[in-house]
Amino acid sequence: MSTTIDRLDRRILEELQEDASISATALGEKVGLSQTACWRRVQRLEEEGVIRKRVALVDAKAVGCETIILAHVKLNAHGRSDLDGFAERIRRIPNVLECFVVLGEHDFFLKIAVKDIFAYEKLFFEKLSSLSGVAEVRSSVALSQIKNDTALPILETTALA
Repeated sequence: MSTTIDRLDRRILEELQEDASISATALGEKVGLSQTACWRRVQRLEEEGVIRKRVALVDAKAVGCETIILAHVKLNAHGRSDLDGFAERIRRIPNVLECFVVLGEHDFFLKIAVKDIFAYEKLFFEKLSSLSGVAEVRSSVALSQIKNDTALPILETTALA
């Protein structure tokens, strides 16, 4: 299914990425639409999957996730079932915030949030390195965060597939 994204939709998406809790009335005022017209557009964008979900961004330190680990994972085998099996198992580990399939020396890149290095050691030995098919894990500890945006640039396109 192809979704047409016009200028007003782009403005709505930009505003919702800044504050998803904004009322339809306030959002409509910001983008130049009535509350009803704005609400209908938001509903359409949700139904068509452009807006996947609306969430609260929680401060990691406030909930005890003060350490970010960046890990490269290499598998023993590279068949489709090996990659899919690893991906399914990694989705079940709540500390893994993001997982990417990558090209190059490793197969996956993970962003992991934990309380401290000792919590990562436990996760590493009890979960990550013990997953079947894992040949190697190379981990780095993030010292500080320079940028952390969740808002995507809303590009000038006529349709998104």
